Amino acid sequence: MTLGRHTVALLAVAALALAAAGCRLGPQADGSGASLTVTRDYGAKAIARAIEQDLPAGETAMRLLQRNADVDTRYGGRFVNAVEGVRSSTTGGRHDWFYYVNGIEADRSAAEKRLHDGDRVWWDYRDWTAAMRVPAVVGSFPEPFEHGQDGKRYPVRLDCAADADGPCRDVLDRLDRAGVTASSTALGAPAGKQVLRLVVGEWSDVRSDAAVRQIEEGPGRSGVFARIRPGSAGLELLLLDEGGRIARRIESGGGLVAATRFEEQQPTWVVTGTDGPGLEAATRLVTERLLRDRFAVAATATGPVALPLREGAR
Repeated sequence: MTLGRHTVALLAVAALALAAAGCRLGPQADGSGASLTVTRDYGAKAIARAIEQDLPAGETAMRLLQRNADVDTRYGGRFVNAVEGVRSSTTGGRHDWFYYVNGIEADRSAAEKRLHDGDRVWWDYRDWTAAMRVPAVVGSFPEPFEHGQDGKRYPVRLDCAADADGPCRDVLDRLDRAGVTASSTALGAPAGKQVLRLVVGEWSDVRSDAAVRQIEEGPGRSGVFARIRPGSAGLELLLLDEGGRIARRIESGGGLVAATRFEEQQPTWVVTGTDGPGLEAATRLVTERLLRDRFAVAATATGPVALPLREGAR
């Protein structure tokens, strides 16, 4: 796809704004304004970015997008049909525009979604044949932990497996450096509906959590394009492509940082690995730079890998 002059200008302006802000990737640290990210193919290609410091009263996700990109809508302006010429299609799969606010899949039309100071809005054009819903993503970190959703902040809690004290301390430290205050408890504590959780531990331990266990059922259930299951020499991490097919196997030392959602709970993040080294590698991924614009990230011996796995990234 060729980017128009409007989009190129947006990208250039965003780059200058990021440099002036000391390379912060979203709104300023004081939480004022909002940021916009527009990508395609599960975050693989950037289309537009913008940062607005002064958020108009009653601002919506739709108006923010329309002010910063060329947009075509349908159904009375409630449904985004195209952004910068990238249009909904049924050719070679089912492709549409989806949006997230602070890493949480929107539950209403963008024309009705009110924004609040600090919100990070991310639109992505993707094939949803294998996963109609991807309820939460990691690519807006430190959201949703910093500003929550709909202007409401939620308590942040680490649920730590019994033998994961060190990795839990590492994740807590990374959250603290990102400006997020969190508590910790033992894995298995009641989840509730008003807490954002990060479940930390080796897969053999954390799969007991109902939200995390959805990953074993595939992306159609969890929205996560990875699975962990027994292999010939222990647990293996399976990296899936956008069709939900196995594209790569990591037999040892595999790590995963992903987000999902269970019933009426707030999103649950999982920081896990096939074994101890895999878990340690996963904790090192919990940074804004490494998670940026990614639905989920795997830790491999050759470095971080964005999920779902793209052609040529194997």
